[in-house]
Amino acid sequence: MNFSGSGKFLCNICGAESARPDGGFEREGASCPKCHSSSRVRGVVALLSRELLGAHLTLPEFPAMKSICGIGMSDSAELAEKLAEKLDYTNTFYHQAPRFDVVNPDPADFGRYDFILTSEVMEHVPPPIEQSFANLFRLLKPDGVLIMTTPYTLGGITREHFPELHEFALASPGGKTVLINRRRDGTLETFENLVFHGGPGSTVEIRVFTEESLRDNLLSAGFSSVHIASDNVPEFGVEHAETWSLPIAARKLPYRAPVGELARAYVQICRRNKHLEEDLARLQSDYDAYVQSHNDFAEKLTAESKERLDWGTSLERELTARTEWAKRLDSEIEALRARLEAVGAEKAATEARLWTRIGRKLGMIS
Repeated sequence: MNFSGSGKFLCNICGAESARPDGGFEREGASCPKCHSSSRVRGVVALLSRELLGAHLTLPEFPAMKSICGIGMSDSAELAEKLAEKLDYTNTFYHQAPRFDVVNPDPADFGRYDFILTSEVMEHVPPPIEQSFANLFRLLKPDGVLIMTTPYTLGGITREHFPELHEFALASPGGKTVLINRRRDGTLETFENLVFHGGPGSTVEIRVFTEESLRDNLLSAGFSSVHIASDNVPEFGVEHAETWSLPIAARKLPYRAPVGELARAYVQICRRNKHLEEDLARLQSDYDAYVQSHNDFAEKLTAESKERLDWGTSLERELTARTEWAKRLDSEIEALRARLEAVGAEKAATEARLWTRIGRKLGMIS
């Protein structure tokens, strides 16, 4: 179904069809009622799909390609689950297993990954940020890609909130959270009016990037190209309300899709589609047979009902006729009884007269 220009969109994470928000899409608003994904996260998935497969697919539509290896940095559970179903993907965390520290990664992982997802993370990484971008570059294969989002502005240079950050901790004297830092020279400094992402005391904002400085950081780390995904993907509910803080793809070298695995996945899909078509044909045949059997039974039942109705009507007419005959018979019997009574009375009167005559003749009565 084509969702362009319609009042709906297709979530490219969970595959659910949803109504477009009346007020438009917000960067962080949970606009998918099923998986609660935001336009930003769907934009990340759309960019990953384009970079890996050359087309915009939903995660449920991804071919299973376990040869493609990637990691996520604190991705949502829904996104992580869908990616792990299709790819050799691991979601990582800074504070819990499976752990991944972009400041100090394991050198054994250098050159291991086809892609890395870092979503709203780099603004929280301790300085120097150049070290972390260089580590991301080292972790990727020669044709690997970094997909990232981070808040940034359009003008100026990156603004570091704590440029001498070294050994630091958050504290809440008097109920107000502050950051206490011991610089490399041993000097202590305290910072107030902190900015947190995710609510007070959650994750402190270390810096605010700019678009230019982000591009420079990525190119300086060794990436050969940096693409800012400013295009909307209305079909998937990816519509950028701003011209900043957009998804970014940074590549080491041009990517070569795993043609063999794609071909195998395509063959599997074709075979599965064939089986589904055969199953559908069998189901259709069974359904047609059921409908025909149902129709035959209905016709038989209708004929039997008509036959019984006709028999009932005939019986009713016969009963009506017999009832009328019985009524006439009752009337005739009553008339006969009346006549018999009249004849009896007449006979009795005649006999009385006869005996009277005899009696007179015999002189028995005067």
